[in-house]
Order: sequence, then C-alpha cells, then structure tokens
Amino acid sequence: MTTHTTTPARGLIPLPERTARLLTAAGALATTASTALAWTWSSDFPGDLTYYLSPAGLQLITLVGGALTLLFALAALGLRGLQWLTPAGRHAPTLLAALATFAATWFTLIAIAVHLGGLINLEPGGALAALTSLITLAGALALPPDQPSDTPHRTPWQRITASLTASPLRRRTRELPSWAEILIIAAAFAAGLLAFTYGIDTDDGAPFVGYLLFMALAIPALHRAGLIARLTALTHTHRGVALGAAFLSAACFPFTQDTDQYTIIGANILIFATVALGLNVVVGLAGLLDLGYVAFLGVGAYAAALVSGSPESAFGLHFPFWAALLTGAAASLIFGVLIGAPTLRLRGDYLAIVTLGFGEIFRIAMLNLNGTTGPDITNGAMGIPNIPNLEIFGFNFGEPHTILGIPIATYGNYYLLMILVTAFVVLVFRRAAASRIGRAWIAIREDETAAIAMGINSFRLRLLAFALGAALAGLAGTVHAHVVTTTTPEQFQFAGPQPPNSAFLLAAVILGGMGTLSGPLLGAALLFLIPAKLDFIQDYQLLLFGIALVLLMRYRPEGLIPDRRKQLEFRETGQLDVPDQRLPDADATLGATQAKA
Repeated sequence: MTTHTTTPARGLIPLPERTARLLTAAGALATTASTALAWTWSSDFPGDLTYYLSPAGLQLITLVGGALTLLFALAALGLRGLQWLTPAGRHAPTLLAALATFAATWFTLIAIAVHLGGLINLEPGGALAALTSLITLAGALALPPDQPSDTPHRTPWQRITASLTASPLRRRTRELPSWAEILIIAAAFAAGLLAFTYGIDTDDGAPFVGYLLFMALAIPALHRAGLIARLTALTHTHRGVALGAAFLSAACFPFTQDTDQYTIIGANILIFATVALGLNVVVGLAGLLDLGYVAFLGVGAYAAALVSGSPESAFGLHFPFWAALLTGAAASLIFGVLIGAPTLRLRGDYLAIVTLGFGEIFRIAMLNLNGTTGPDITNGAMGIPNIPNLEIFGFNFGEPHTILGIPIATYGNYYLLMILVTAFVVLVFRRAAASRIGRAWIAIREDETAAIAMGINSFRLRLLAFALGAALAGLAGTVHAHVVTTTTPEQFQFAGPQPPNSAFLLAAVILGGMGTLSGPLLGAALLFLIPAKLDFIQDYQLLLFGIALVLLMRYRPEGLIPDRRKQLEFRETGQLDVPDQRLPDADATLGATQAKA
C-alpha cells in the first residue's frame, strides 16, 4: 500500500506564515503612506510628483497597489468583513498585488533618475516608497502557497510558480439579493471606466509604461483572488443588465474628456473592435482563416465615400447617413458573396492564401481606378478626400455640442455613434452565436467532416458566415470613412505599422479569444491603444506583434478571455471526455493484482 504525504508548504523566504502576513500588511500600509510625500523636487518629470499630501501621476498607481495589497493581506489574516475579497486564493493574489506595486514603484523611481539625470533627484519620499515596496514584496514572497503539494519544490522558480497557482473558487455562504448583485456589476464597470480613463489620459512614454506594468500584474491578482470569477458569474446571471452597464460605462467616456486628443483614440478603438467582431464570426465561430478581411472594411469605406457628398466623388451623390450605411454594408455583403462562393470550397491554408490574394487585389484595384490605368472612380493613390461630416436630424457631428450640460468635442460625437453601431453588431453576434446557425458554425469549426455527416450544409453555412462578417465590416467602414474624412488604398493593407490591417484584426481576435463576445473588443483595444500611446514602438510594431502571438500561443493559447470550450480544451483535463494520461502507479497496480489473486 502506498501512502501519500503532503509536503509542508513554505514560501521563497523562510519566515513563519503569520509573520509574513504581518510584514506584508505593514509594508503595504507604509507604501500607501509614502504616496503622500514628494518623490522628486523637479516638476519636469511627467505627472509632477513634487506635492505633499496630494498624490499625482504614477503615485496614484502605487497608492492603489498598496491599498489593494493591504486589503488582500488583511483578508489573509482573517480580518472580519474582508473575506469576500478572496473567495479563491489568499496568498497568490497578495503576492501578485505586491509584485505589481513593487514593479510600478521601482519603474517610476528609475524613470525619474533616468529622465532627470541621477538618483540625486529623488526626494526622501521616493526612497521610502522604494524601501517599503521592497519590504512588502519580501513579506509576500515568504507566504506559503495556497495549495499544498505532494512533491517538494526544491528550486526558487518552482516555489514561485507554486505560490502563484490558482485555487478553486469556494462556494458562497449566502446568496445576495438581486439589487445587490446589480449594484456590484455597476460598480465593477464604473471601476473599469475609471481605470481605462486614467490609462488613456496618462502621459505618453514612461507614465503609460508604468500603468501597463501595474495592470499586467494587478488583473491576474484579481483573478487569483476569485473576484473576476465572481463577477463573471454575476454577469451571466444578469446578462441584460451587464450589457447595459457595459455600454453605459463606455458611453460615459467622452464626457470625461475636454479635447479630442484621446476621444479619437476611443472612436478608432470602437471602429476596429466592431470590425474584429465581424472577423470573429468568420474565424471564431465558423473557423475560416481569412487573411484579407480588411478589404471588406475598405469596400464599405469606399462605397460610403462615393455616395456621401464628397466633391471628389466620381458619382456626385449625397445620400443621407442611413442610406450610406446601408450602401456600405450591402456593397461589402455582395463582395463577400462574390468572393466566398467560388473560394469557400477550399479549406485551411488554401483558403487563407485565396483571401490574402483578395485583400491585395482590392488594394491594387483601388490604386488603378484612377482614370489612367482604369476608370476614374477612386482617384487612385489620392483616394477620396473631403468626405463631409455626418448630419443626422440636424445634429452635425463635425461641431462641438453640449449634452447634459457637458461639452462634447467633435470626435466625441462619432464615439457615441460608434457605441450605437457596436451595440448593434454585438446584438447580431450574440443572436447569431446562440442560434441554430451559430451552433452549426461551431460544429463545422470543430470537425467539418462530422458536421457534414450529421446533415449540415457546410458550404451554405460557411458562405453565410463569410457574408455576415463582410456586412458587419462594411457597417464599420462607413463610419470609418467619415471619421478619417479621406479614404485611400494604403489604409487597407494586409500588414503595416498603422491599423486597420488584416494582421491587426486577426491578432485582435486571437489575443482576445476566438468565438467570444468580449475577447475581440479587448484585443482591439489593447492592440490599438498601446501603439498609440507608445510612439517609440511604431517601427517595431510587427516584430512585437509576432513576439506577443508566440508568447500567447505558448502560455495562453485560448486567448485572454477564452470561451468555455477552449478553456476545457487547453486547460482542464478532469472532464469525462479526456482520459487521464498519467501512468498507473506500479505499487498500486501490484497491490490490486495481489488482491484479485
């Protein structure tokens, strides 16, 4: 008989568990207090960290990180009233929060020294923040793992990995009333809006890098604590309320901005997120690898530009917005059917090559329709400029307006319009994915041969997915043409330093999570916002995209927000349809054989 013994868990630093918790809590409290002091004497560093009792810039990141670490540490100490903060693990989220605070604090202090020319530019408050954040991290590293292990962890890396292992979610001791759950959902989306607004308003360069460092570690801390899982369960229970809260929070963003400097970034994020959702129908639901999808965005943009009253339009038409919107969507739909009908009988790499060729053919055709090498329709490389601003029911989108007493700049108008378009696309995606057709798409994606054997018309449904994705891209292309006011062929490439391009859209779908609703939205936001805020990576954008995708495929192939099917496929092996791959224990097998004898 084999006896399994559990190795006593211990952290990377040999300290008693309660001592480690107290050290972490004390260090987090001191780190939080250090933000009330000046970190540097010069106001030249972005954010002006020279004030006392008034945290600013990246000090706010340290303040939030210290407070979060303190709350997790107090919950681990068993303080009454804070147990709800850690429905899963207790030590793993504390370690991640301490690491996030340490990374943001030390990055800020190093950036100050580099920017201002030496450590002499640090005030005592900065030195105190460095020391206390280091003490907090040391205490967190001394915390034992949440999950006991049957095998000893001998190396430091094994101990750190064990300390960060996720713990199962504990059952709730009591159910909350519906109104309380709705309030929690509203508060969560309000916090998300606050975090996004802070990040997009952060100065470019070092402050934004510090923000990214903190968020990259703080969000996993919330996940390890089980808070994101709790919120996900609440949003599944109240789907309608969650969607309404999400769009209401997003609609509040332009009301927080005084100028168009960042509102245009938000509008472009929504445009490309909408296109990514359309691509998600093709790639995520139906499993068709489309490398020329940006061409459908271009078809919608060009169709809208030709009929929206531009003085350079070859047609000389000026349709109202609703007619231009339908024209762009219909043109993309027709092109989707015309391209998909002869090509969708191909599979895999062959289909990808054909769609890549279509994307390049569209760009080259728009270049040649210039009156010299072809009919004069698109003005060639010059494109169609001077597309007029939209005007709907007397509301001119090109002029500032006041809504509810708050001034809204020009691109804020287009941002609010894109909220409505995105809401429509989300509705179409949800209804399509939950329908019989959506389930047939998933069946084709998983195993087309088996789907055909079950009576599913693979070609017809694949063509329907291709056409629907193209139409949704055409909708976004119509608004895109009015936002940029000029439509040129070079805007619609397979790959390039500036979105939109097919590689960008495909990366957004894969990064966020194929087949999910919120995944492409998150992926598009990250891939557009980061290059827009960090100008110095523009020349290396494709290289960084490639590195990010390689790392994603290695460590999280299901995407940042995976659906349940992908999560089961890549992460969980305890379900009934996956056999246990472990070899049988020799002693146990021998014992069983002797017992039978």
